[in-house]
Amino acid sequence: MAQQIQYRTLGGPEVLEFVTVPTPVAPHGGVVVETRAIGVNPIDVKLRSGLRPSPPITAPRVPGSDAAGVIVSVAETGAGADAGADAGAWTVGDEVIVRDAAGAYRTHVPASAAQLVAKPAAVGWNEAAGIGIPVGTAYQALRSLGVDAGQTLLVHGGSGAVGQAAIQFARDRGAAAVATASARNLDRLRELGAIAVEYGEGLLERVQDAAPDGIDRVLDAAGTDEALDVSFALVPDRSHIGTIVVGAKADALGIRAWMGGSPHPLTDEEQAWRREAYGVAADLIAAGRFEVEIAAVYPLAEAAAAQRALASGSLRGKLILDPRA
Repeated sequence: MAQQIQYRTLGGPEVLEFVTVPTPVAPHGGVVVETRAIGVNPIDVKLRSGLRPSPPITAPRVPGSDAAGVIVSVAETGAGADAGADAGAWTVGDEVIVRDAAGAYRTHVPASAAQLVAKPAAVGWNEAAGIGIPVGTAYQALRSLGVDAGQTLLVHGGSGAVGQAAIQFARDRGAAAVATASARNLDRLRELGAIAVEYGEGLLERVQDAAPDGIDRVLDAAGTDEALDVSFALVPDRSHIGTIVVGAKADALGIRAWMGGSPHPLTDEEQAWRREAYGVAADLIAAGRFEVEIAAVYPLAEAAAAQRALASGSLRGKLILDPRA
């Protein structure tokens, strides 16, 4: 038997149920992964609460899309297997990262071969499960903005999971990073190699002092009027400004947006970059050149408490569920 978190109606964290269910069977051409760590993301909270629209609930819904674990079952493949879905390269015992899981808050996650990324031995379970959505978002945003060596990137909301990843990807690409945050998080930005700038009155002048040669690209992960106004003052070409927060206003503002309420779906290329990010980040972590900050780890059964903590905004870094606790 397996265990999972599910909900049957939209609402607060109290609608989450911890239940025992039959262990899933590997899908055709796919595998079953016994999870070791599961990532908690803001989208999980938005979907569960109804803040982000989703189809009507007709069966218990399992939240989550990011996990890491060990393959415990591999389906037989043969004639008719979907292209790209052949699990033949994977075997029982392989340690993997699962991306885009159809419900990751469980002890056993069924997945296609296309959803799997090999976990390097040097990467811990929590870090592996923490790559997912935030790292993929940061990597794709920098690729979309064309951040490259010799440029200077401004990251608003630099201490969040996406912001921290963006700083590190910029550094790896040979770009400089200036990042904004509250006073309590400035040291973390400096640890990651960014020039740290505090929010608040006079932000424009402080960023100008930090980057006297100018700002080339902006990634907004804060969404405040202050962040946007400073970005417009520093970067005249608004196509070089992107947001992951206020996508609904992006067209009117003339800036680019990826998710965050944007009415425009990601392109095939952008989706491919997000998938590529998993392997890139895992290799960088293994090489000691990338960090996923873990804020707290909760037992799977306490997913409601984890989502409450995430919604409160009181913790910095990634929240993880441990299915073995």
